[in-house]
Amino acid sequence: MLSASFAFPRVNNQDQMKYRTLGRTSLNVSVLGFGASPLGDVFGITDPKEGERAVQLAVDRGINFFDVSPYYGLTLAEERLGCALRGKRQKILLATKCGRYGVEEFDFSRNRVREGLEESLRRLKTDYVDLLQAHDVEFGDVNQIIGETIPEMRRLQQEGKARFIGITGYPLNVLRRIAEAVEVDTILSYCRYNLVTTDMDAVLTPFARERQIGMMNASPMMMGILTVQGPAAWHPAPPQVRELALKAAILCNRCGVSLSLIALHFCLRHAYVSSTLTGMSTAEEVEKNLSALCLQIDESQLEEIRAILAPVFNTVWPSGRPENRD
Repeated sequence: MLSASFAFPRVNNQDQMKYRTLGRTSLNVSVLGFGASPLGDVFGITDPKEGERAVQLAVDRGINFFDVSPYYGLTLAEERLGCALRGKRQKILLATKCGRYGVEEFDFSRNRVREGLEESLRRLKTDYVDLLQAHDVEFGDVNQIIGETIPEMRRLQQEGKARFIGITGYPLNVLRRIAEAVEVDTILSYCRYNLVTTDMDAVLTPFARERQIGMMNASPMMMGILTVQGPAAWHPAPPQVRELALKAAILCNRCGVSLSLIALHFCLRHAYVSSTLTGMSTAEEVEKNLSALCLQIDESQLEEIRAILAPVFNTVWPSGRPENRD
């Protein structure tokens, strides 16, 4: 049985935030990044005013890296984030994406990449982003992404509309394949480094480190799996993953600790990842996530949690075109 000796110190000022340079870019990002997808009601209906308060609190507490996409809420997340960041643009580093615009709507063509960024800039109320990323590349034609998408993103960079460019996705091998074929500044991987799955470190991290490609790790709670509330119905994880994660969450909850905070802290300790992105839409969530920065965890307790999850260790699910899956 887990002991109840976990300590959750509160972060009282932004001086306790840590920052890392994102690969070979000049972007000095907060180790805890603000994932803006919940602002688009991706995980449930949210209050726009509360979302603005969350963004304000995050900036005040030293979170300077905000990541969004036109896909999140079908442009709603960008619109809300743009409103919330009025007057704060120069205090933060802003990332958005191109190529994915709906559940089944993908377009990595040169023209759509350019048009998509212009639309995003209007919604975000800015004339440039610090990072433009090709979104969920496993759903595209890899040859097109290598030969057309990324070159167009580089042209947008040369025009000053994006300071740096990167790629995002779930399967690891396709991310590496693209980054081997054409230069990218950053890679965002999600749900592949957490308490359940760590295969990002076997496939992608050594490669990115060698080439000094900036790495971001998103969804430290596996899109809701590692929470007591559990994931949304659409979550693609197999049933056993859900069942064991819920078992771990309930056990932690009985001991007065939070599995989601432990999961976030685990990811924040990664030696190479520059920023761990987690979704937030309320001030309470911001406060809670900030507390993970100075969480004190006994390693034996962490091992107890991982032992519960061991039967599903490194379990993954298919995503994208068949030829792009791991």
